[in-house]
Amino acid sequence: MPRSARLHLHLETARTSSAHFHLTEEAWAAAARRHRALARRLRVTIGWDGEILDAALGTADLMINSTPPRERLRERAPRLKWIQTTGAGVEGLLPLDWLPDDIVLTNNSGAHGPKAEDSCTMALLALHARLPQVMANQRDRVWQQILTPPIAGATAVVIGFGDLGQAAGRAAKKLGMKVIAITRRGTATRFADAAYPATRIDRVLPRADYVIVASPLTPLTRGLLGASRLALLKPGAALINIARAGIVDYEALRGMLERGALSGAVLDVFDPEPLPAGSPLWSTPNLMVLPHITCDRPGYAGFVLDRWFENFERFLGGRRLKNIVDRQLGY
Repeated sequence: MPRSARLHLHLETARTSSAHFHLTEEAWAAAARRHRALARRLRVTIGWDGEILDAALGTADLMINSTPPRERLRERAPRLKWIQTTGAGVEGLLPLDWLPDDIVLTNNSGAHGPKAEDSCTMALLALHARLPQVMANQRDRVWQQILTPPIAGATAVVIGFGDLGQAAGRAAKKLGMKVIAITRRGTATRFADAAYPATRIDRVLPRADYVIVASPLTPLTRGLLGASRLALLKPGAALINIARAGIVDYEALRGMLERGALSGAVLDVFDPEPLPAGSPLWSTPNLMVLPHITCDRPGYAGFVLDRWFENFERFLGGRRLKNIVDRQLGY
């Protein structure tokens, strides 16, 4: 490609998405200043709610969009070569049969690890100290001393060991915990003491003091922790979900918390979101409801754009892009 040629990049945002995902003119201008040489290779359009989408698709070579258009994509976007999503999960785009073979789809995996590590540390310590019950006692003006041993030596079973799972593993290891990873193939990094394939999950769950759900939502993981698997957990175990709601049977989980079979849970993801005001999860004992905040950070859009520029440099150099979504695996 001649260095003088400019590629058309289209940024598309839905106004209904969380504000930190918004690809605004200000966010783009700031990122372009940080990557001046690369930005000069681009002509950029910025759209909202599809208002200029069809016109932009006509000449777009590249796109950043949380929910890419799927209907007649190649016909509408004859030059499109690469789509970047603003988030890490792409379950809403599956199956990828709408994606032409010659268009690359990348996600924002890897952006959430540092915040997720902080959040898992917080959640593990809060659950271990029985903080949900302590706070409920405070509201009810009940003085009850709930004593717990140090968390060091407890076992965390982490389901999924990608960016989020490794962050969870790092958090647990820093607290002196034993970490068992559950992955598709049974392999993991140095942040796990042991790793098992997902086919052996039923044998591993009874060993967990804490289960941390950190896997992508795919056809294979949807409903992975149903009622029968949750029942394998030892009395007093606890669960943390920083991944996707569809992986865990929340109704079964709620019943176990109501009965006292589990000591607590921290849920950061729901379906739908926001969690409806009438949901019984709001009032479930020993459950901390978080509004999808464990993995994101202020200035997230700028972070997305910085990572995209790093990949754009690879694109210009003809190198393989990072974070390409596997069409069969769905992540």
